[in-house]
Amino acid sequence: MQRRTLVALAALAAAASAPAFAQSDIKIAHVYSKTGPLEAYGKQTQAGLMMGLQYATGGTMAVGGKKITVIEKDDQGKPDLGKSLLATAYSDDKVDLAVGPTSSGVALAMLPVAEEYKKILLVEPAVADSITGDKWNKYIFRTGRNSSQDAISNAVAVDKAGTSIVTLAQDYAFGRDGVKAFKDAVKNAKIVHEEYLPQNTTDFTAGIQRVVDRLKGEPGRKVVMVIWAGGTPPFGALAAQDLGKRFSIDVATGGNILPAMASYKAFPGMEGATYYYFGIPKNPVNEAMVAAHYKEYKTPPDFFTAGGFSAAMAIVTALKATGGDTSANKLIKTMEGMSFDTPKGKMTFRKEDHQAMQSMYHFKIKVDPAFAWGVPELVREIKPEEMNVPIRNKR
Repeated sequence: MQRRTLVALAALAAAASAPAFAQSDIKIAHVYSKTGPLEAYGKQTQAGLMMGLQYATGGTMAVGGKKITVIEKDDQGKPDLGKSLLATAYSDDKVDLAVGPTSSGVALAMLPVAEEYKKILLVEPAVADSITGDKWNKYIFRTGRNSSQDAISNAVAVDKAGTSIVTLAQDYAFGRDGVKAFKDAVKNAKIVHEEYLPQNTTDFTAGIQRVVDRLKGEPGRKVVMVIWAGGTPPFGALAAQDLGKRFSIDVATGGNILPAMASYKAFPGMEGATYYYFGIPKNPVNEAMVAAHYKEYKTPPDFFTAGGFSAAMAIVTALKATGGDTSANKLIKTMEGMSFDTPKGKMTFRKEDHQAMQSMYHFKIKVDPAFAWGVPELVREIKPEEMNVPIRNKR
């Protein structure tokens, strides 16, 4: 009888302890565009996130004795789907925090879900200012750059007195926020027209004609600033129009993924600013990521790979500081003002809006036959303290 009682007690003890062990894992949901218009961006982010978690944990995929697991969810670039998937991740999958999404439109739909479930959403790489602006809540952090950081750094290249600029952007959150931020950043040049086209535009004829019509009569330097995301950028169409020779109109833009930058070869000398290019930052984290990416994929890491890696570095830095405690209030207290290493160097979450303050890179395009894309050569690093990035959340 005594033996049976001891066995039963042991069984009860094992059963009682089982959920505790199961819950000791740290579960992260990555909600991103595994398919859809921004699929290429999403896949790079996922690759970077997993490589970053491996690097930041020294290959253990664990922090404070807790194993890290990542659950992938495909929002397909659809706001309603992203919102639903995040709610499911928090409620049914019992994830501790989430990363994503790829699209700004999806991100804006997801922000209230994080607030409802009182769990962290680390936004990477969605860019719209409103994410850490008027739509923000305290559970939102962002490692990705925002529209203002893009705009302020791009203005460095083109904001000169006597310059007339037309913006060419997509008609959704990324494009609209990007243009608004760019207009706020431009202090010396004159913006004479804003041209918005549908997100999935493939025929740019009419839009480019309106750009030309508005610029060709302007005195001084004339520039079309392109603010575009996704798989159908307008650079091929702009190159075909030969705007430089025909109308003395320069093309300017920010960085992009390597396949999209193939079309930059048609614009030698084109200036802009980029979030990341694998050959620019010089630091141990970037060197490790580039080496690991070449080893695994036989290619250099791309624009959004660095973002996923940075998100991983932020998560692990925070979890090491909390000893693996994933409670939202503990993480918020830890992450506000927290600095962490990334492939771009040091980033810091600004306390006021949880936007990661980070360097951007002023570049000039060089055509090199050894590369399939226009190579962004560094003009200079624009450091966080040089950018007066507005706080827009009215906290």
